[in-house]
Amino acid sequence: MNIVFVSSEVDPLAKTGGLADVVASLSLALEHLRHRVSIVIPFYDSVTTSGVETRDTGLVVHVPLEGRVRKGVVWTTTLDGVTVYLLRDPELYERGGIYGSGGKDFPDNAIRFGFLSRAALEVAKAARLQPDVFHIHDWEASLLPVYRDQCYRNEPFIGQAGVVLTIHNLAYQGLFSPDILSTLELPSSLFRLDALEFFGQVNFLKGGIVFSDKISTVSPTYAREIQGRELGAGLDGLLRYRSADLSGILNGIDTSLWNPGTDKALWAPYTSSKPEGKAMNKAALQEKLGLEVSAEAPLIAAIGRLDPQKGFDLILEVTPRLLREGAQLVLLGAGAKEYLEAFETLGKEFPHQLSINQGFQPDLGRQIYAGADIFLMPSRYEPCGLGQLLAYRYGAIPVVRRTGGLADTVDDFDENPDRGRGFVFEAFEAEALRQALDRALARFRDTKAWRKLVRRAMRADFSWKSSATAYVELYEAAKRHATSERNENT
Repeated sequence: MNIVFVSSEVDPLAKTGGLADVVASLSLALEHLRHRVSIVIPFYDSVTTSGVETRDTGLVVHVPLEGRVRKGVVWTTTLDGVTVYLLRDPELYERGGIYGSGGKDFPDNAIRFGFLSRAALEVAKAARLQPDVFHIHDWEASLLPVYRDQCYRNEPFIGQAGVVLTIHNLAYQGLFSPDILSTLELPSSLFRLDALEFFGQVNFLKGGIVFSDKISTVSPTYAREIQGRELGAGLDGLLRYRSADLSGILNGIDTSLWNPGTDKALWAPYTSSKPEGKAMNKAALQEKLGLEVSAEAPLIAAIGRLDPQKGFDLILEVTPRLLREGAQLVLLGAGAKEYLEAFETLGKEFPHQLSINQGFQPDLGRQIYAGADIFLMPSRYEPCGLGQLLAYRYGAIPVVRRTGGLADTVDDFDENPDRGRGFVFEAFEAEALRQALDRALARFRDTKAWRKLVRRAMRADFSWKSSATAYVELYEAAKRHATSERNENT
């Protein structure tokens, strides 16, 4: 199949989180299955600073926008053999941020990503990609099927290409005032309940859900959760209506990229069959971060945004007791100032047991996975989560809340001694987290049993192969649906 990904991010050209990893690794997995994959993203400043070589294709696309025709110059590069088309418009994209700066969204994001949605269709035409399916990601690309149906139905290939929308996090929907429709050269008739209208605003993600042929999200449990009121973010009714077209496909990881046996960021390589190097990485990490170098002290880690969704309020509540009982805690991420300040206060009381590291530090993140004994993900909700999969790969045992992709990937050891690879709790409460940690720490003190658990975790297979195959089946269904719809309308 010819598959065109449209996304706001792809690693290493533009990245703020897991979306970039998924787009990069899934596209490569599909190529390995002998499908042709192309990716369309904007040409941000970060593309230049990434150091990846790019070139001008000589192609130019023209998109009606804001009462005029806007021009996008098409550049290209390759990532592990996957072709990436970079939509270059310096006024829209080259401004030192992907979505915003200083903690605020750019005020013209509707124009920036509306342009991406329609220009991606023009890129596919200009580059003669002849797509069987567009795979669009999150709200930033969600107007693509709207434009397909409104403006391109009679275009060869483009008009009959299927569209699969993947929702990576339903909480982010792209909400804008109704007058954005005229700005984006879309008919005002789309501002209705069964199209883009959402409580008096235009909802880009809703447009993707309504107009895409098939919809996926990033784990089976999250696909069920978002059809309920608690996690449906106001779109649960629509998602229930489209439940026959909604699939939950678990994210994978690139096991060649995340491999403690070959990872150059680590102090010593190790594998599940030869795990001795993990202890060396723990000692080196402790020394690097100013912690007491101790094999006996359990080293607990958390990596991610410091905000309530990721459960950092629970982590903060249980930390004093953990530290008093001799555990060590390493944090990496950025987020709410009040969390940072609270952890920094604790760090002054326990300077050799608590390490707080801010920002995006890829090598340090790898070293933390390799050095940690236990990995915390007590999320309020978690569409899929990559942290627990990476923790498995590096032999850090996850302690997680049973939600979304965490429920699908972490079996509790005490509930399932023959196959459990972590420790799971139910209620979003500090006491429930504390009890799960107590169970994990009790197992940690049994050295022989812990080593066996670590080996089991490292042998878990969460590569992309099975999930990529499931996406191919979804693409084929989307293509059939789009072809059927076109035939019915002609």
